Amino acid sequence: MNEIKTRVLLAEDDENLGSLLQEYLVAKGYETDWVTNGERAFRYFEQYHYDLCIFDVMMPIKDGFTLASEIRMMNSTIPIIFLTAKSLKDDVLEGFSLGADDYITKPFSMEELLFRLEAILRRTKGTKGLDQREWIVGKFTFDAKKQELRDGNAVQKLTTKESDLLKLLCNNMNQVLERNFALKAIWLDDNYFNARSMDVYITKLRKYLKSDTAVQIINVHGKGYKLVVDDD
Repeated sequence: MNEIKTRVLLAEDDENLGSLLQEYLVAKGYETDWVTNGERAFRYFEQYHYDLCIFDVMMPIKDGFTLASEIRMMNSTIPIIFLTAKSLKDDVLEGFSLGADDYITKPFSMEELLFRLEAILRRTKGTKGLDQREWIVGKFTFDAKKQELRDGNAVQKLTTKESDLLKLLCNNMNQVLERNFALKAIWLDDNYFNARSMDVYITKLRKYLKSDTAVQIINVHGKGYKLVVDDD
């Protein structure tokens, strides 16, 4: 019986690193296409199906941020990991604002990349258990499996992290969702960059929910966030 392999699109202009990453991922059982610039990566994405993308930020012809932005217009939910030699806060925040699922600063170990990749795939493939998949949030219906927030006939597609975060908020509706718990559950680490990333996603969720005044995501100082839904 043939097992369907997970397909990865790798865009990395450093030929030594790109070749090593491709060989490593293939050896670990991931079908991996490697390209050396963002334009070619976009053409591959148009032509083939992928389960996850790994993009270097600084690439010729088309950089990783531009590539991710264009791909998000085609597919709002595919997981994206950024690779970069930069560690500036603004770059990290820009990556997460584009819907990145993770951000790894060079140099890094192959094992670290594999660990993060597998953690993301566990979330996106729904291996967290047979728990609740749909919630009513004020006038909205949130479908975690489809990663959709519906308001009548209007549908807002959510990225993986937006959906994961809203799911945690819904599981704790009208109760405090502890900040560190959310960071470790979704980002695996409660460091500064991940905390700022979560703030970006909270802002996005507030924007999606703002048309219903009975629904709010409030800050609970020193603790975390609370999804408040007024049923009256």
